[in-house]
Amino acid sequence: MGQETIGDILYETRGQITILTINREPQRNSINIGVREGLFAGFERFEADANARVAILTGAGDKAFCAGADLKEMSDMKLGMLPRNFLPLIGDTIEVRKPVIAAVNGVAYAGGWMLAQMCDLVVASNTARFAITEARVGRGMPWATPLTHMIPQKILLEILMTGNPVTAQRACEFGFVNHVTSPEGLMPKALELAQTICENAPLTVMAAKHMVYTATEMGRSAAQEAGRRIFEAVYQSQDAQEGPKAFAEKRKPNWQGK
Repeated sequence: MGQETIGDILYETRGQITILTINREPQRNSINIGVREGLFAGFERFEADANARVAILTGAGDKAFCAGADLKEMSDMKLGMLPRNFLPLIGDTIEVRKPVIAAVNGVAYAGGWMLAQMCDLVVASNTARFAITEARVGRGMPWATPLTHMIPQKILLEILMTGNPVTAQRACEFGFVNHVTSPEGLMPKALELAQTICENAPLTVMAAKHMVYTATEMGRSAAQEAGRRIFEAVYQSQDAQEGPKAFAEKRKPNWQGK
């Protein structure tokens, strides 16, 4: 185990699990240059670490996962349209093939919603609230486009046009959140999910992530063909032989990721 600071991000290693914590609790973990640079560097490090299998993204304290962009900083910078590489966005400006879990411990507004959205799984405290508030401050949310594959259309339009927050339970009901917990149960649940994933074959897990996101951009037949291509390397791996062998020998598999 170990913890260090990268910008305004706490980077912690627990075995094969990496925890990235936005560490601006007095500012409700809003996104400033320290958060942006820390997330860019932190996720790059996680992706390059051969021992790291799953990352958890959370916020310091229990009031805010992330309240969005630091509007004071944005006002000082007089930003209009944000540069393409301004925000650390998995699947757009960051490549992360491994699973990432959001542990949402408080408000996830605007850019905070974006950070939860970019994660593969979302666990939320029952005190968490989610909102896309850009309409209230005259800003845009082009990063929310993938939500058209995650949330029913009319629910999404209400979220975008009103800026009203939704509870963790409501977000779970329409499929944005995987699990809702008590505040004290949030990290244990996120760690439980992460550990379960760590025990599975890493090549299969990464290919599953790749397949799901690739398929959202295709029709059924094209998606099936893409799935076959994506899993071809998995079937040809050493792990594909180790799994059945371990089952036959009644032992845990020794995954090599190759």
